[in-house]
Amino acid sequence: MQNFEKGSKKLLNAWAFYDWANSVYTLTIASSIFPIFYSTLFKDKDELVYAFGFGMKQTVLISIVTAFTFLVVAFSSPILSGIADYVGNKKTFMKFFCYVGGLGCIGLYWFSVDAELIHVSLLFYFMGLIGYWGSLVFYNSYLPDIAYEEQQDAVSAKGFAWGYVGSVLLLILNLAMVMKPEWFGFDVGETEASRNVASISAMKISFITVGIWWMLFSQYTFYVLPKGVSSGHKVTKDVIFNGFRELKQVWQELKGNLRLKRYLNAFFVFSMAVQTIMLMAVYFGEKEIAWEDDGQKTMGLIVCILIIQIVAILGAYLTSKASARFGNIKTLIVVNAIWMLLCIYAYFMITPLQFYIAAGLVGLVMGGVQALGRSTYSKFLPDTEDTTSYFSFYDVAEKIGIVIGMTIFAIVDQIQSMRIAILFLFVFFLVGIILLFRVPENNPSE
Repeated sequence: MQNFEKGSKKLLNAWAFYDWANSVYTLTIASSIFPIFYSTLFKDKDELVYAFGFGMKQTVLISIVTAFTFLVVAFSSPILSGIADYVGNKKTFMKFFCYVGGLGCIGLYWFSVDAELIHVSLLFYFMGLIGYWGSLVFYNSYLPDIAYEEQQDAVSAKGFAWGYVGSVLLLILNLAMVMKPEWFGFDVGETEASRNVASISAMKISFITVGIWWMLFSQYTFYVLPKGVSSGHKVTKDVIFNGFRELKQVWQELKGNLRLKRYLNAFFVFSMAVQTIMLMAVYFGEKEIAWEDDGQKTMGLIVCILIIQIVAILGAYLTSKASARFGNIKTLIVVNAIWMLLCIYAYFMITPLQFYIAAGLVGLVMGGVQALGRSTYSKFLPDTEDTTSYFSFYDVAEKIGIVIGMTIFAIVDQIQSMRIAILFLFVFFLVGIILLFRVPENNPSE
């Protein structure tokens, strides 16, 4: 296999292409068709679902399972990244999570809320989620390995942009399947009920297309990316928890890197809110927006997701340009301020038109905050070859933040409503902005 030099165009493109492969998960499964499919499994919005011995709101169950998955990722990624560093084969772990996630997506074809199937169904949901985020631990850690510092903002933005394009293409196909199932050979019958059954069957097929797309297109990335820095070591008991020792070492090193430490504090807070909103946006739209009928709701929710993805391409590009001119931190402060205002807007929105407007604004800042958040951290890293440990620390901080954010959201949703839960996230963006102001332009220890 040919080895490509750091910074080479082919290497950078191959890395960014994994976003093309895996972003279909976030769009179809996490953000659009699966939430709509999940809501169709219940007779009314107030119906409780019973799992793990408890009855709870439908959205609360998904929030809890999602939070648990991120907790597993947060505690397992240090172990796995430690092993990857020791053995020098991070690509193997990236492949493993990719295939677990892809198979989990395919398994969602059999998802059911029936008492005897609910736990197996949630296992498939868990596999897709842990596969996506688990693979990102190793994917993100490749960035400083394959790109020079001056390339990292642009290639990170390119990855997100390619991801948006690829996921939108597949979603358009899936949308056609759901809205016009007869075009794809589904028996729609002559009644509205039979057409709804055909649309649900199309949704289930769309989960299979996501799994196949993800695993198929990732092969180019796996072919081109280097295996890692081979050490020739074998895994023993002593290295199982090496990742946690590395995290402790990173934590100690952060004491001498004030800029990176303060940025991580800010990232922890605002990422908590961003990821919670992104994971729950469609569930919010399904329950809280006054749609005229189920047909308008299905079409409206998917159209909103398409708006977000398309505008996010522009948002990632503009944010990259803004960061080059004004600096990463100042740009992130502005982006967080927009997110903060969106929380207030979301509390009051009722009509589909208001939801469409919110979708456009979310798209504008969603791609930007993700791409810039990742590349800013990469640029602030000290000069080290141990990038996996630093990105593992980054990912653990992000995942624990999501666990806290999703748990708080679920509690507020169960006690009050999703509107109050969204409004509550305003506080996190405000605190994030305050913490970003405390990040020094230059590292005082340098």
